[in-house]
Amino acid sequence: MASWVMKAMDLACQKAHRTLFDGVSFSVAPGSWLHIEGGNGCGKTSLLRILCGLAPAAHGQVLWPAAHLEAQESPSPRPDRSVLHYIGHALGLKPDLTACENLCLDAQVSGLALSREQALSALAAQGLKSRADLPVRVLSQGQRQGVALARLRSSPAPLWVLDEPLVGLDAQATAVARALLQSHVDRGGSVVMTSHHDVHLQGPGARYSLGGGAHLS
Repeated sequence: MASWVMKAMDLACQKAHRTLFDGVSFSVAPGSWLHIEGGNGCGKTSLLRILCGLAPAAHGQVLWPAAHLEAQESPSPRPDRSVLHYIGHALGLKPDLTACENLCLDAQVSGLALSREQALSALAAQGLKSRADLPVRVLSQGQRQGVALARLRSSPAPLWVLDEPLVGLDAQATAVARALLQSHVDRGGSVVMTSHHDVHLQGPGARYSLGGGAHLS
């Protein structure tokens, strides 16, 4: 098994002829977490999208263990959804489907079989059992965030890349989300996230400040 699940090598990002960041390098190991910090507009979301292969870097590259790569012609290879699970600001939920239907559909897209009972269990773990059969469009921002996080409970991906996973959550839901992330790390999974909150994960981890480099936590 490789000692790392992803490496960022000298990444740079430019938007509208302005450099958001450059020289970004780090390695993510199994069973570890990386908290990317920085002020608004510094490029945190852009960095996550580059890591996931959803946007090109102006310079540098993202490396993956060869066993994780799917066959493709892209010059910027990325792993398939069995290796990487990304949740961004756009949560990817279908507003007219229920919370339960959203979980089942997301699993189907990922090539997984998720029963209604399993989806209900995941939502119940997020404190959303009573909202399972409501259309997502009627849910609050925090409840929609909880539905998106519930998808992680059935994800086989060892690496979770999460953009502000605690946004909109109340105190109880925040505690549930932190426990979910901690459990993933404790099982040997890895988490790369941005957050304006201090997520307080235990175990091997680091904080990376865009413009300030990495430091161990």
